[in-house]
Amino acid sequence: MTSPQPTPSIDKPLLDAFGAIVGPECVRTDPESLTLHGQDETEDLIFMPGVVLEPDTTAQVSAIMRLASEHGIPVTPRGGGTGLSGGALPVAGGICLSMRRFNRIVEIDTRNLQATVEPGVITQKFQEEVESAGFSYPPDPASRGSCFIGGNLAECAGGPHAVKYGVTKDYVLGIEAVLPNGEIFTTGAKVLKNVSGYNLTQLIIGSEGTLAVITKVFLRLVPRVRLKKVVLVAFHTLEEAAEAVAGIFQRGITPSALEFLERAAVQAAEERQGKRFPNGNAAAQLLIEVDGNNEEALTEEIAAIAEVVEQHNAADVLLAEDRQKVEEVWALRRGIGEAVKSISAYKEEDTVVPRAHLPQLVKGVKEICARYGLTSICYGHAGDGNVHVNILKNTLDEETWNRVIDPAIREIFTLTVSLGGTISAEHGIGYTQRSYLPIALNPVELRLMREIKRVFDAKGILNPGKVFLDGPV
Repeated sequence: MTSPQPTPSIDKPLLDAFGAIVGPECVRTDPESLTLHGQDETEDLIFMPGVVLEPDTTAQVSAIMRLASEHGIPVTPRGGGTGLSGGALPVAGGICLSMRRFNRIVEIDTRNLQATVEPGVITQKFQEEVESAGFSYPPDPASRGSCFIGGNLAECAGGPHAVKYGVTKDYVLGIEAVLPNGEIFTTGAKVLKNVSGYNLTQLIIGSEGTLAVITKVFLRLVPRVRLKKVVLVAFHTLEEAAEAVAGIFQRGITPSALEFLERAAVQAAEERQGKRFPNGNAAAQLLIEVDGNNEEALTEEIAAIAEVVEQHNAADVLLAEDRQKVEEVWALRRGIGEAVKSISAYKEEDTVVPRAHLPQLVKGVKEICARYGLTSICYGHAGDGNVHVNILKNTLDEETWNRVIDPAIREIFTLTVSLGGTISAEHGIGYTQRSYLPIALNPVELRLMREIKRVFDAKGILNPGKVFLDGPV
């Protein structure tokens, strides 16, 4: 647990000024609110803000940012609090800017397959509204039941279906946002082609709330598919499961999801949910989903997948076709992250490599962790090369854990980069991964990013202490 740190002074006249902007009931300084907003889903870290503000209009955000800029007060935007790299932790104290009241779905335009939403809309709620209109919004992070659309943009969230449908950035046509000095701007347009100047939309996406506060999002939708089938494939070894992944794509098949699950991950979910996963004792499994509107075509894809995995020594192949079985399998999969994290103190790394290199990554992670006496549990979106590596403290004493965890992570990231990958696929750099960023990026890239930050945020007040190790906090 990181001890709460002193926050910059926010005196009563300033609190009154913020109350005049958002209403006194939306200015929170009680210990319960400060503690709640001082943490997210990142390990056991906590940093207390000086105040929590809850605006619900762009004009209010603009006024808050102008006042914060004038007084040099740090501002940390916050969505659903589901982040895994500390991106929404108010490490510099100051203002936690909660976007929970920006929760309106402004429009679902079925004629143009577009939608306009505010950043505080829960992802799953938006997906369900879109699906009721006969369309789909594919990005589906594991926390979709509680994460916000705005946070998805901040981290460029992906999820299991990114392998076929892409990640958040692929669905954003434009945004409305507020700069740290209070200026309001709009990027992009409600069109599918746009090369009018620099692509500021894509610059903001994935910037982890360090460049601007998003207040409105213009999204692209796609037609909804009618049919889904799930195949569970058990393997005797982790390497055989990882090797089969590239083989499926080489066969010309693009699944709608392809998840890698090692035995310990499956068993953690089974224990936490009180349910049994088929072949739960297998060393590793692939959860493969195909979707479409043609039953015959899906049957052919399933048959081809079965041939490929048998060539990679699959121990068993099970097909789930009816809706209930498919949902049960996915419920177990989506519960793995929470289950693994409940075992002990942990560090979660979000490695990603070209999928043909997955076997080397998985084998290397296990070898590195064994060398340091660490327990690791791997699972993730193998279809796009993304493996979540959870390193557990388990029974290690505090001194040993603190001594070995950093060099072990550095070796894992160095291996990942050597395989053509990088250190974060969808969780972001945030606060916890800052010191590792130079492993993945060269000095020129880092310099350009710092210069961009200074252009947007000359005073360094917006989400300070994130992404870069140097700088405020």
